[in-house]
Amino acid sequence: MRLLIVEDDAMLADGLARALRRSGHTADCVTSAEHAALALEHDAFDVMLLDLGLPGSDGFELLARLRRRGNTLPVIVITARDALTDRVRGLFAGAPRRSRRSSLSGG
Repeated sequence: MRLLIVEDDAMLADGLARALRRSGHTADCVTSAEHAALALEHDAFDVMLLDLGLPGSDGFELLARLRRRGNTLPVIVITARDALTDRVRGLFAGAPRRSRRSSLSGG
């Protein structure tokens, strides 16, 4: 399975990528919504792990843009945000799955 990790925290992105690769997956990392959009134009992915708090365009904007274009790539939102409004906004943007970042990093 090929995954696109969209995360501006280099340590977290590297840790996720290493864990996924150890499990036999291919993981590509980008640090912004703009780089993610370019990667998605040029390569095929099976799933995207998406941080919401990205520099420039945030994860919500990227996800909404993809869904408007008909892109149905499965997306798992990884975030430290926990407000109900963020959860609802993510659902409306097209993200059915969400995982709190603290549960991924153990903190």
